[in-house]
Amino acid sequence: MLHRRTPPPRPRPLSIPSFITHPQRVIDPLSGVTKGELAAYYEGVAPLLLQHLRSRPVALLRAPAGVGGPFFFQKHADPGELPGVELLDRGLDPAHEPHLGIASRRGVLSAAQMNVVEFHTWGATTRAIDRPDRIIFDLDPGAGVEWPALRDAARTLRALLDEIGLVTFVKTSGGKGLHVLVPLTPRQGWDAVRGFAHAVVDELARRYPERFVAKSGERNRIGRIFIDYLRNGFAATTVAAWSARARPGLGVSVPMAWDELDSIGAADHWTVRTVAQRLAVGDAPWADYRHARQGLTAAMKRIGFDPKEAA
Repeated sequence: MLHRRTPPPRPRPLSIPSFITHPQRVIDPLSGVTKGELAAYYEGVAPLLLQHLRSRPVALLRAPAGVGGPFFFQKHADPGELPGVELLDRGLDPAHEPHLGIASRRGVLSAAQMNVVEFHTWGATTRAIDRPDRIIFDLDPGAGVEWPALRDAARTLRALLDEIGLVTFVKTSGGKGLHVLVPLTPRQGWDAVRGFAHAVVDELARRYPERFVAKSGERNRIGRIFIDYLRNGFAATTVAAWSARARPGLGVSVPMAWDELDSIGAADHWTVRTVAQRLAVGDAPWADYRHARQGLTAAMKRIGFDPKEAA
């Protein structure tokens, strides 16, 4: 049963912000989407996107030449370089320059003006940067893996996590794969959480070696699926829900209910040009997410992982 909650933020009508320069420049040759259209998408989706950006360090994928051209990740900035994008407390990561934070529509649109296509976030909030509040399993299909096999793989992962007592949520990646999320009460450190995620992937590869592989690399993944657990390390990031992807077609990462998997045919089922009606659904499929915070101690024991091994 869904918990009662406040209504989701209402997406804004799509319109190109007036300060966007070169709005007619095509940034995705496949779809013909322009810089202005992408900015209009982010103008409309900002109330939803910000629910996933606020209180987390953010990394920005900038593609000045558009999809197919060179791109780079920006994790730091000079003061005032991106209006509305905050410089976070350097104490969060003393070894580096201040990381970025976005808590306002202005910050989202400032990023869009500077050719940002993707928004990525850490797996912890600035309130407890040393203790992740989620695990993300990124299902990455190798060559020859078709969409139905990927959907079944996500369900198999869900079944294993359910077996060890963990509630899960799913979203499209907007690219090739699916993301399975486990919301956590932030108690364990990064090494323990990443080590646990690795143990889960190893267990799947042990049980189903014909379907899963525990090592990355194209040659290892032919006909099989690698579940990327390394996104659960300190300073690692994953594309945020409602972010577009810098791939042909400009797919969007969209939260789903598990029973919706059979109704979509690809990880980029929703794109910048087709996602409008889905915005009205918003994060409703994840209505229970905030109520599903859970510890890992029992799950670690059930899968045979000792967090001391990760210290």
